[in-house]
Amino acid sequence: MSFNYFLKVFPIVFKSVNSAKCFSASVIDEFSHKYITFSKAVLTFHRNKTQLNFVFTNFAGRLNIEPKNYYMHKAGFVNIVGKPNAGKSTLLNQLMGEKLAIVTQKAQTTRHRIFGIYNEEDLQIVFSDTPGVLDAKYGLQEKMMDFVKDSLQDADVFLFIVDVTDKAEPSEFLIDKLNKIPVPVLLLLNKVDQTTQEGLEKLVEEWHQRIPKAEILPISALNAFNTDIILPKLRSLLPENPPYYDKEQYTDKPERFFVNEAIREKILLNYEKEIPYSVEVVTEQFKEKEGIIFIDSIIYVERDTQKGIIIGHKGEAIKKVGTEARLDLEKFFSKKIHLNLFVKVKKDWRKNDRDLKNFGYR
Repeated sequence: MSFNYFLKVFPIVFKSVNSAKCFSASVIDEFSHKYITFSKAVLTFHRNKTQLNFVFTNFAGRLNIEPKNYYMHKAGFVNIVGKPNAGKSTLLNQLMGEKLAIVTQKAQTTRHRIFGIYNEEDLQIVFSDTPGVLDAKYGLQEKMMDFVKDSLQDADVFLFIVDVTDKAEPSEFLIDKLNKIPVPVLLLLNKVDQTTQEGLEKLVEEWHQRIPKAEILPISALNAFNTDIILPKLRSLLPENPPYYDKEQYTDKPERFFVNEAIREKILLNYEKEIPYSVEVVTEQFKEKEGIIFIDSIIYVERDTQKGIIIGHKGEAIKKVGTEARLDLEKFFSKKIHLNLFVKVKKDWRKNDRDLKNFGYR
């Protein structure tokens, strides 16, 4: 019988465990009804297989569950890190086979930490796309770096992406962290189609010196070169765990998040200079009726002058953004979309802690 069935009968097991005083009452109260989430808590508490075997031997046997089935499934967290514009989001979309993260040529396109949940029958990989590592200059960038720091604490494997065309100094912050953390690192030299064989060999040697434990792979995320070997590599590195999320789930984000990101992507692509970086999008209505999704979204800017630029002459600019976003959303949701866009000013929101918290940057 599968481990998923074991999760369904966990309250029975917990009653026995509680009487044996193996777990605190607070743990039982908090997690007994949250089966998938609880599995992670159990693994954290009983990471050692000897302890797991003890639990299974004493409690799984009496429920006619085969503990060995548990070890047939692999699952873990794979965090994608790197500098801005290295190709992290492109790689996530490539590995998932679906566009979850927006992609543009502009730096700092990714602001949030996004989970992409890849599933096979005996495998679950929770990919985490993160903002690019940078020197934070204001509140929003500080929050983005908090997402990066969080991602450096909970990974089973790291995918460290390096842009081979980037001539700037590498991130000493990331190099130092990845060397210290006792977790496997796959170092992906991205955009190898834009360098020479001699240049690539030099980079391999340089990065081997910087992170000796890393396995180095040349790839092109955009052109899907060598990306097919990443999933088998990850399978070999991940621990034996039950799935952390339902097998039908492919991300941790709600629908409104993808609406916001689709609109923000079109703003990044259609506007220049500081305008795209001064924008935040909030979806206030997402309602489906008779096969049509009705969406009302607000584009927030920091200045009245920015509001005028976003709207454009006779509303042409915002109309273009709305049309392009709607087409992408119809493809994403496989349904007809009715999208209304509004523009409001929220002065200096990127530097305001309360505004940042309200926008989801916690």
